[in-house]
Amino acid sequence: MALTQQFARITPEYLEQCRARAADSPGAAPDWDPPPDDRLDTDWAIWGLLRHCRATAAGADLITLLDRAISGDPGGDVDFLDHVEVYDGFEAPPQLLTAAAVADIARALAFVDLQGALADLPPTTEEAAAACGFGRGFNGDVRAYLVHHFTAMREFYDGAARHGHCVIVWTD
Repeated sequence: MALTQQFARITPEYLEQCRARAADSPGAAPDWDPPPDDRLDTDWAIWGLLRHCRATAAGADLITLLDRAISGDPGGDVDFLDHVEVYDGFEAPPQLLTAAAVADIARALAFVDLQGALADLPPTTEEAAAACGFGRGFNGDVRAYLVHHFTAMREFYDGAARHGHCVIVWTD
């Protein structure tokens, strides 16, 4: 079973509603169901981008930014989302990025020079896939794959920031 990076942008009010529903439910079900337009699946792309950045000694700020964008912040008090209704339980439970954190991340993502970060990406698909940890079975253009998913993540965070939303991140 392949795991992928998931995101959901939600209002602080929706988060509190889910918390209250989990507290009132016999099975602690948060009734988690953000609209499809407020969800994002970046597949393995950002993990691959992070691996490439670490291997090529990309700037520490970029690595820290990407890691935070996909890992969330500690202490977000969203333990009630550690539920089968939200994710499959194979990896760490969902983590929260507050609206203020989302705004910070969105601002920083807007200034990422992705082409510069990918300048050292090997030219062949097989070498580029290996550099990103995708393995032999990867088909397609690695650079385009990374750019597509990074751009989607940047736009997702920008939209969340413009609307004052929080972001929940998890692997599923």
